[in-house]
Amino acid sequence: MAMSGSTAAVNAESSGANNVPDAEDRPTARVVLASGDDQDADDRDDDETGDAVPDGDDEDDEDILENYPDETTELDLWDMRITSLAPLRLQRFADHLTRLVLRKNLIKELDPEIFQALSKLEHLDLYDNKIKHVGDALSNLTSLEHLDLSFNVLREIPETLSRLTALKIVFFVQNRISHITGFQGLGETLTSLELGANRIRRIEGLDALVNLKELWLGKNKITRIENLDNLKQLTILSLQSNRITKIENLEKLENLEQLLLSHNGIERLEGLGHNMKLKMLDVGSNFIPAIENVSHLTSLEDLWLGGNKIPDLQTLEPQLRHISTLQTIYLEGNSCQKTEGTSYMRKIRLAVPQLTQIDATYL
Repeated sequence: MAMSGSTAAVNAESSGANNVPDAEDRPTARVVLASGDDQDADDRDDDETGDAVPDGDDEDDEDILENYPDETTELDLWDMRITSLAPLRLQRFADHLTRLVLRKNLIKELDPEIFQALSKLEHLDLYDNKIKHVGDALSNLTSLEHLDLSFNVLREIPETLSRLTALKIVFFVQNRISHITGFQGLGETLTSLELGANRIRRIEGLDALVNLKELWLGKNKITRIENLDNLKQLTILSLQSNRITKIENLEKLENLEQLLLSHNGIERLEGLGHNMKLKMLDVGSNFIPAIENVSHLTSLEDLWLGGNKIPDLQTLEPQLRHISTLQTIYLEGNSCQKTEGTSYMRKIRLAVPQLTQIDATYL
């Protein structure tokens, strides 16, 4: 079961959404060279202009892939201080390359001539580079299913994204994006969208994504839950670390299984009347004064309420005892923990005996 915390960052680290043959069944280049000296986060994140380049040997003057056959289907080029793709002659792999990983390099620009030739790509990972603009570079990648542009310096979602009509999973974590745009043509295919740790103030531009199952918007500047009615297939909604004060406008999300709202300014537990399939509800670190309006959530497995303003345990039994699926509850950091003292754990167990975990303690 998912947990609260740096969900956006954790989610961005995941890859491999595509179903590909086993390694022995395909030609693969897995290039592993000694990485450059470690740099601190500030060096890699770069200043506002994105012009700083660490000192060191320039490994881009040679074709490090020269010994790999044109039939290679996968290239994994991690943390190799690559600044330019031209010397790699990637176009020669165009007829077979389906997976290209360029994580943790120093790439600033995507050359359209290179990427438009790679029309068979299904998985493209550009996580942790210095890319400011995508332009038309990816517009020909109509087979692309997985795209990761996290930890770059993008200020907007590429306009050409809507042309990538096979796209299923997209990551834009930790950029400088302020508006949600560009998803009009992806409604049939897109199932997971990660926009955590950006500068987004409003949920918008998602109406076309009728098959979306996961939406990750944590660590932005969003003030209201809105404009989600068309996302009826959504099972995971993450809005942690925003500026939301009220749980609302979730009536149409009847398939929702995980709702992550920790570290906001929510003042009441409410607005979940139609979300009967919820398995995990995380509203930790808010301003909630009471456990209420959750007795109907009979599929609930995890309830995270730590760090709120709950003064006592009186409503535990009427709200939760009958929910046989409930396994975990977090209440630490509320005033009830101090008020109950040494009886805190015992009273929770008596009120909700089916629990297998209370706070960090397994029973």
